[in-house]
Amino acid sequence: MLGMLVNEKEVKEIQYLIKREMDEILFDLKDERIDHIVKRAMEERYKILFSLFKRVASPSECLKYIRKQRSKANKG
Repeated sequence: MLGMLVNEKEVKEIQYLIKREMDEILFDLKDERIDHIVKRAMEERYKILFSLFKRVASPSECLKYIRKQRSKANKG
């Protein structure tokens, strides 16, 4: 486990960067031209980013980025 000490301004910057990256992934996931294998990798990256975001953002901010779970039937 690693620890990091950051001030409020740095936390805001980290939030901004993570939100920007998650927004871009969410936008790209809607693109039908992107292959499902690539989308699966993007979804995995989104999960990692979201877990980082949860550590620095308020619960109300996190709610905006929670993705609905898709059923296995919808993934095919």
